[in-house]
Amino acid sequence: MIEQDGLAAFSVRGLGAALGCEPMSVYHYFPSKGHLLDALIDHVIVEFATPPPAGDPIARLRQMMYSFRALAHRHPKLFQLLATHRLNTPTGVRVIDEVMELVQDAVPDVREAAQWFRVLSYYVTGAALDETAGYAKGPSAAEPVSDADIAEHCPHLAAAAPYFKEQWWDSTFELGIETLLEVLRARGGESASAAPKPVIRPKR
Repeated sequence: MIEQDGLAAFSVRGLGAALGCEPMSVYHYFPSKGHLLDALIDHVIVEFATPPPAGDPIARLRQMMYSFRALAHRHPKLFQLLATHRLNTPTGVRVIDEVMELVQDAVPDVREAAQWFRVLSYYVTGAALDETAGYAKGPSAAEPVSDADIAEHCPHLAAAAPYFKEQWWDSTFELGIETLLEVLRARGGESASAAPKPVIRPKR
């Protein structure tokens, strides 16, 4: 139902109607819509299987990130929720722990591994969101600027625009993943003391 009509249209009442029962029958199993959404996230997150604990950790990380991206494309509407949903169910925290184990296999230092966990999450979640529900599908009240106007006034955008199209998504995703993993592999053998110091920016 979510993939057909979107998250905003999903309701317990609608689910009850689709099942041929009263909404209270659904509430017998799920105390609230929030609990039902938690269960939906648990249901799909297990599709995202981390590779078994053997072999090259970088190759396993690569496989894991492609698996997460594939999950997003299988459930693009629900992924809009999954991307920002707090995974605080037993299923959710186990998945996070499995991914954390993968990263720590590549980067033994716990602090640096935690930071790499966030960096890789930023990239793969952002890429998957952009491909399934992002910029090209985003809302805007403005009348679109014509291709002719872009060609005349925004030559750099006009030159790059063909490479933003869907047929380039795979190679763009690969470029980002391989760049990150190359840096991660290089850093994996270094000590925590060699890690780059975080940049502290002044508050505005």
